[in-house]
Amino acid sequence: MSTFKISKTEQKSRDPGIVHSGDQVLVRLLNGDVKSVKVEKNSSVIIGKFGTFLANELIGQPYGLTYEIVDKKLRYQAPRSLEEVEDTEATNEYINDGEFVQPLTVDEIQALKRAGVHASDIIKKQIEQHANYSLKTEYSKDKYKKRKEAKYHKIFTTIEPTLFNVAEYWWLKDQNRLRDLRIDSLSQVLNMANIRPGGRYLAVDDASGLLVAGILERMGGQGKLITICHTDSPPAYPVLGQMNFDPSVTDVLKSLNWATAEEDYVPILPPSEAPDGEVKSERQKHRLNKRKAISDLLSNTREELFSGEFDSLVIASEYDPLSIMERLTPYLAGSSSIVVHSPFSQVIVELQAKLRSIPGYLSPTVTEAWLRRYQVLPGRTHPMMAMSGSGGFILQTIKM
Repeated sequence: MSTFKISKTEQKSRDPGIVHSGDQVLVRLLNGDVKSVKVEKNSSVIIGKFGTFLANELIGQPYGLTYEIVDKKLRYQAPRSLEEVEDTEATNEYINDGEFVQPLTVDEIQALKRAGVHASDIIKKQIEQHANYSLKTEYSKDKYKKRKEAKYHKIFTTIEPTLFNVAEYWWLKDQNRLRDLRIDSLSQVLNMANIRPGGRYLAVDDASGLLVAGILERMGGQGKLITICHTDSPPAYPVLGQMNFDPSVTDVLKSLNWATAEEDYVPILPPSEAPDGEVKSERQKHRLNKRKAISDLLSNTREELFSGEFDSLVIASEYDPLSIMERLTPYLAGSSSIVVHSPFSQVIVELQAKLRSIPGYLSPTVTEAWLRRYQVLPGRTHPMMAMSGSGGFILQTIKM
């Protein structure tokens, strides 16, 4: 059993569009890579070999701005506008990418860096000395410039921690930890489960907290969400920490493990009262008060679960979904939605076949998520060359 707490210093309302001390901030580099950094007041932020800067320069600034790292300080960069590339008669037909096409050696480039030459000047020097640059098409020249800028410029853009951006970051980082729960699949799951402010929901999330983050965002701090996990300690929801939620949003979240979710289970907790009835020190008093608060929270959360009448059950778990439904369906209200996501079609198809033979479930329906991404640039709009093949499979049914 667990709940999520935020320190009292952050209990006041916060602007989600501003970088705050203690936030996990996503930054996008020029090469398209996205990294996560922790921003703490009076500390330094390290972006790998990219560079280091003082966190105080980022705190209080709005998301979406672009900066260049110069001598451990940030220099604001004005946003660039998309420019249409004019096509010419040039082709890449006569280009020979031999060894001596670029006479500027690595040692010479490093010497220029040590001398304090700006990245733009280094790129300009490379272009001037490139033997075949004039033979390239305008599209090739544009790609060449961008490739060199990504290599030498220490420029990054902060990304607002919306559900879409955080889901994209984790998907590119390790989609297996999300159990193939892509952002378009997540949106379908939330719609099918009818997640809204003021609702009461049950969730089983083994997708690193992406499902819980989506539900909490839609609830907006109104209602109740109880998650069931398989650990005694608070569940590890790394995606949730990335969202930088206001404490008022996470206060509606409570958690139980599978043992404490059993009605006939008697929790074994340490005593919350002094054995002899007398408290010997302030430390002991604090420890006993903490134990009592945990015991009361566990008792209240169990009572709330067993009282039932929840609006929806949402599952994204590695365990058998039917066994989870059999355990938690009795706590749902009539006409409640049950939504199950799995990266494997066989799991969902077999579940659908079993539910069709059980009278308590209405119209179990299977959906496969499908998504095609496009590059959108002037004169160069086309489907992306590489994209994910599947966002998993979804089953939705209604409890009778």
